[in-house]
Amino acid sequence: MDLFDSAPGGPAGGEPDPRAPLAVRMRPRDLGEFTGQTQLLAPGSPLRRLIEPESGDGGGRAAPTSVILWGPAGSGKTTLAYLVARGSGRLFTELSAVAAGVKDIRAVLEQARQALATGAETVLFIDEVHRFSKAQQDALLPAVENRLVTLVAATTENPSFSIISPLLSRSLLLTLEPLGDDGIRQLVDRAVADQRGLAGTVSLTEPARAALVRLAGGDARRALTILEAAAATAALGRDQAVIDLAEIERAIDVAVVQYDRDGDQHYDVTSAFIKSIRGSDVDAGLHYLARMIQAGEDPRFIARRLIILAAEDVGMADPSALQTAVAAAQAVQMIGLPEGRIPLAEAVVHLATAPKSNAVYKGIEAALADVRAGRAGPVPPHLRDAHYPGAAGLGHGQDYQYAHDAPGAVAPQAYAPPGLSDAVYYRPSDRGYERQVGPRLERIRAVLASASRPDRPAEPPADHL
Repeated sequence: MDLFDSAPGGPAGGEPDPRAPLAVRMRPRDLGEFTGQTQLLAPGSPLRRLIEPESGDGGGRAAPTSVILWGPAGSGKTTLAYLVARGSGRLFTELSAVAAGVKDIRAVLEQARQALATGAETVLFIDEVHRFSKAQQDALLPAVENRLVTLVAATTENPSFSIISPLLSRSLLLTLEPLGDDGIRQLVDRAVADQRGLAGTVSLTEPARAALVRLAGGDARRALTILEAAAATAALGRDQAVIDLAEIERAIDVAVVQYDRDGDQHYDVTSAFIKSIRGSDVDAGLHYLARMIQAGEDPRFIARRLIILAAEDVGMADPSALQTAVAAAQAVQMIGLPEGRIPLAEAVVHLATAPKSNAVYKGIEAALADVRAGRAGPVPPHLRDAHYPGAAGLGHGQDYQYAHDAPGAVAPQAYAPPGLSDAVYYRPSDRGYERQVGPRLERIRAVLASASRPDRPAEPPADHL
């Protein structure tokens, strides 16, 4: 537990301890130094009014609204809590849900009660609040409801599953996004130049800087940790050190994958990834997946490509492939990386080993080509909507045959517009599930064709469909 009257940086909010980690030393002192989360910090927004009480339209002190900050690691949750305390002039108390118990919570709330008696309000910051048990979260409720403290809770887990409903309903839920590449670059450059950071004792080559931004994956803390480790080895015995790509690799003990998310490598690796799975080479598919993950590619992008591939290249040869790809995308959205690599790999294995067919893709493309060419005749009268007054008088719905009343649930009637009765768009392959679809589809089409050829009965009988 830590209790002080301003955001930490040093005694009474002064200069940070030079022995502190670079990420701590470079923690923003005000909103002017804060990077990202612009959607939450717009003028007049609840969070901005908490940090800058005089920024509201009518001036005056912002109401002490408790907030839950939900976002990935390194997105600024802890920093925002410190800025709330510093900007509002309130006392700041920090608890870690990993170590604190109900006894610690009650002690903090008693301190806050005593402080309030002297006119001092308290901000209670709880990191990793999702690790609190229901009993621990329950212990916070009265203090939050009565505004004994302004709770600022941080979590990387979905609050709907990890935080009790009464606490959620008494707090404002704010969702943070990972920092973009530009934001990470800005933080890295500031840390290199700032006196609180490396004070210009090192410089980065552009490949090293690009690799550092990529490896950070939107996590500011990770970026500064890698930078600090690389600077420590690069600066040995030198007054002015240059951090190159090799220094970055040594700092993280991992070879940096040559992969530019906005350049040729991105498109080349993605192309090889898709073509390997389409070609049923499961090992190559996993290799390119690993390269993309290691290089910091957005896992949601990977998941989207797998969904497209499942529909386009596997299709009806294995209808469950699309289900696997969609499930992998949902899993990645829920759990992120690194665990998300497992459902992504599962989808790669399923799609690569599945039978392949692009018949569905070719079918919709052929249908679209006809529509674009103007082959879109009127809807046959018996298929038109007959539910509104006057429709019957126009012949709408007349002679329509309800499919479920026909043998095999296939009624011999025309469905396509005039001039398209002979159009065949979907031609199933002889692979996987489509091996079963093909013969059945032939029988169905024979029944449907008999509607335009009454002199020729459908063969074989519809009840064998």
